[in-house]
Formats: sequence, structure tokens, C-alpha cells
Amino acid sequence: MCVGDSMTIGSAGDFTWRYRMWQHLNAVCPGPFRIVGPRHTLHDPAAGAPTSSAYGDPDFPQDARRHLAGWGEGWLHMAPLIGDAVRAHAADTLLVSLGLIDLGFYTNAEQTAENVRHFVAGARAAAPRIRAVLMPVIPNVRAVADPDFGAQCARFNELLAKEVADLSAPGSPLLLASVPAGWEIDRATYDGTHPSALGEHLLAGAFADAMHQAWGVGGPYAG
Repeated sequence: MCVGDSMTIGSAGDFTWRYRMWQHLNAVCPGPFRIVGPRHTLHDPAAGAPTSSAYGDPDFPQDARRHLAGWGEGWLHMAPLIGDAVRAHAADTLLVSLGLIDLGFYTNAEQTAENVRHFVAGARAAAPRIRAVLMPVIPNVRAVADPDFGAQCARFNELLAKEVADLSAPGSPLLLASVPAGWEIDRATYDGTHPSALGEHLLAGAFADAMHQAWGVGGPYAG
């Protein structure tokens, strides 16, 4: 289950990193897999709502479009939802990219880290052996332009690394993904925040490589 904010749900016309991950898993997984979640649409800027099905590849299968992501949603919003989503859709692995929205509009670094703990607890209450890869807040234009916000992003990433180390357990492992190598804001995004085609590949690759290196899932990301 892919969990995230606007960078994960994507906007009308996007391929999304979720699509790149699906392509990767199709190429490297020796057995069947399912992508699950309660949602399947993209954000529609004209409607200001998650009502678009206009993926960059119209042949992206409906079932593989499943996710738990929302434009403007963060750890604060997903923590109360994750338990029911995991339970209803039998998720066993979470790929999570959250935090920028929280820090930008709702909570400071310490409060956001507290919501990470609530999120993990909710997921484990639904599936005690669930595993997850968590992405730090990646470089973005606001963090560059606003030093205070940039400091909050850096502080949260420190706290997230600590939470992953503290909360990971043998039966329910947590991984901290690496900020994608080569993430240059002017190339990896189309507006300073949301991923371009290159950024989609970099995000999918960071998740894929973490799963492969730690758990032997699939293979190295080839893009």
C-alpha cells in the first residue's frame, strides 16, 4: 500500500511514482503481488478534488492504481485512517511518503514525529507483522526559500530516523528510505515540490532499493 500526500496521489496527467513502482515490480518479482488501498484516483486541479482517472498511461490497471494518498494530507490525517485501511485491504507492506504537508501547515517536527508513532501503532493494531518503508521529507523549494521551514524539515528527518530505529521490531520491521540520490529540485520536480517523470523514478527507486536490500523483495531499481 502506497501512503502519501500530493506527491503520491499525483495530479491529472501524471504517471506517479506508484505507477513506476508497479512497472518495476512487474519486471522483477518472480511471483504475484497486489497493490492495495481504499483509493484509486488522481487529484483534479480543476475540481480541487481527487476525482481524476486521467493517468499518464491509460493502460495502468485499475487494481494497480490503489493507494491511500491525498492532496494536502499528512501524517496527521493518515494516522487515524491507516488501521482501517490495512485491515480492510490486507496490506502487509507500506510505502510511506509524508511530512512536508504536516510541517508546512499543521504541526512542528516534534508533533509530526508523534503522529508517526500513532500511525505505526494503528497499522500494527490491524496487522501485527506489517512492515513499512518510510521516506524522509525530500528537498523542496519551500525549504530552500524559507530557512525556518527548512530547519523544521531537517529536524523532522532526524526525529524520523530515530523513530524508525526505536520502533522497528523483528516481526514488524521499519526501514528509513534514503533521500533519492540525484534529487535536484529543478530536474526532479515540475514546480519545486511535485515529482517530474525523473522524480517519479527516483522516488520509486528509493523505495524499491530499500525493500530489495533489506528484505530481498524484487531486485535493484532499473527505471
